[in-house]
Amino acid sequence: MKVSDKAPDYLQRILGARVYDVAIESPLDFAPNLSARLKNRVLIKREDLQPVFSFKLRGAYNKMVRLPKAARDRGVIAASAGNHAQGVALAAQTLRCKATIVMPVTTPQIKIDAVRARGARVVLHGDSYDAAYAYAKILALKQKLTFVHPYDDPDVIAGQGTIGMEILRQHAEPIHAIFVPVGGGGLIAGIAAYVKRLRPEIKIIGVEPDDADAMAQSLKAGRRVKLDQVGLFADGVAVKHVGAETFRLCRALVDDVIRVNTDAMCAAIKDVFTDTRVILEPAGALAIAGAKAYVQKGSEKSGARGQTLVAVASGANMNFDRLRFVAEEAELGEHREAILAVTIPEKPGSFKTFCELLGPRNVTEFNYRYDDPAAAQVFVGVQVKNRDETARLTRALRRAGLKTHDLSNNDLAKLHVRHTVGGHAPLVKDEILYRFEFPERPGALIRFLTSMSHGWNISLFHYRNHGADYGRVLVGMQVPPRDKQKFQAFLGKVGYPYCDETRNPAYRLFLG
Repeated sequence: MKVSDKAPDYLQRILGARVYDVAIESPLDFAPNLSARLKNRVLIKREDLQPVFSFKLRGAYNKMVRLPKAARDRGVIAASAGNHAQGVALAAQTLRCKATIVMPVTTPQIKIDAVRARGARVVLHGDSYDAAYAYAKILALKQKLTFVHPYDDPDVIAGQGTIGMEILRQHAEPIHAIFVPVGGGGLIAGIAAYVKRLRPEIKIIGVEPDDADAMAQSLKAGRRVKLDQVGLFADGVAVKHVGAETFRLCRALVDDVIRVNTDAMCAAIKDVFTDTRVILEPAGALAIAGAKAYVQKGSEKSGARGQTLVAVASGANMNFDRLRFVAEEAELGEHREAILAVTIPEKPGSFKTFCELLGPRNVTEFNYRYDDPAAAQVFVGVQVKNRDETARLTRALRRAGLKTHDLSNNDLAKLHVRHTVGGHAPLVKDEILYRFEFPERPGALIRFLTSMSHGWNISLFHYRNHGADYGRVLVGMQVPPRDKQKFQAFLGKVGYPYCDETRNPAYRLFLG
C-alpha cells in the first residue's frame, strides 16, 4: 500500500515533529486481565496520561510551533468541544500566544473551565461542533487568526503520528495489529503513515461508534461521505465528515475499520479500569472495544490468538456524572446481563414456576404490572456469564411454554422501557414512538414543543440524565396518518437526532 509520491513525506515530518515540549512519551502498558480473557497479549498506549489527558496536544503543538512568528503574534483559533480545545490552549500557553476556542453552547462547564484555566478565550456558539467550526472559520477571517484544524492538517497529522513512532520503539517484537479510535481521522492517519513505512506487516485497524462511522462509510464508498447525524456518547469522535487528507491516507494505509456500540465502549471502560484503575472517556476506550470485537468475531478470520495487540487509549476526560450510565451499560456490553420480556399466565403458581426456571441466577431487575386477566408481561434482568448463557435461558423459558423476547441488545428497552414498565394505554389512538437526543441546554425542550403541531398530543414522555452533553428522551405522540408529511417536516425543523421506535417489540409488549 503506497501513498502518492506528490504527498507530504510523513516519515520525515513525524521524525522531525516538535511535540515533546508539551507531551510525554506515554507508556505502553501490558493489560494482564484483558490479555488473559482475550488469549492475546494486549498492550495499551496510555495517551490518557498526557498533561491534558488526551493525545490532542501533540498535533496542536506541532502545528502551532511551526507557525511564523507574525502569525503566532496575531493568535490562533480552533473549534472544539473538549480535547482539541485543551491541546490548543496548552500549546498557546507554552508558546505565549493568544488562543480563541469556539465551543458549542452544550459543552459541559468542566471542559470550558479547563480551557479557560490555560488562558484561552472561550466563545460559545451553536449546538454542535459543526456550528462552532463554521463560526470559528468566520472569526478567523475577520480577526486574521490562524485556524488550527483538529485533524485535517499535515502538521497535526504528523504530531499525532509520533504515537506510532513511540509504539514501534517501545515494542520491537512482532505486533499483529494496532487499534486506533477514529473521529476525523488525524490520529489513525498519522500512526498508519509511520507504521506502514517501517513495519507494513502490522495491521492498522480503526474503531468507530456504530452511530458515528463516517470513516467506515467513506472507505466503503470510495469517497468522503457526510453523515446527517452522529451519536454523541463518544463525543470525542462525533464527526460527521472526515478530513480530505486523512481520508486519502486512510484509504491507502488502513486495513479495516470496526464499528462498536455504546455497550461495548462501556464494557471497555470497565476493562481498562480493572487493569489500570483509570477511567477512560468513551472515545478513549474505543480502541480497546475494537480489539475485543476483532478477537471475538472468530479466530479463523482474524487469526488473533497468542498475538500482540496494541490499543491506543486516546483520552480520559470523562464527566463524573456519566459513570452511573457507564456502570449500567458495561454489564450489557460484556453480555453479563440478560434483559428479557416474558409472558407468563396470570394464574396462581405461575410466578413461582417462572422463578424456578431462572434458577440460581441473580435477578438484577424485575418489573411487572397487572394488565390482562389471562397473561402478564414481565420485564426481567438476569446476571449471566455470557451471551451463550442468555441463549440457553431463552430456550429453556420457551420450552416451558413461556413466550420470551431477548431484549439485551434493544436500546429502547435498556434506556427507557425498563424505567417505564406498566404504561399500557389502550385508549390512546394514532400513537407513534420516537427516541430523541436533546442537547443538555436551557430551552431544548421548549424548542421541541414549539416546533410541534398544536394538533398533536404528547401521550408518553420519558427522560433520563446520563451525565452526558445530551439527554436521551422517549416521546410518544398522537399523530393522525394524514399528518405524516407534516411530521417529517417537524423532524427536520427540530434538528435533534432521532429514531423511530413505533414497531419496537419492547414498546408493543409494555407500553403500546
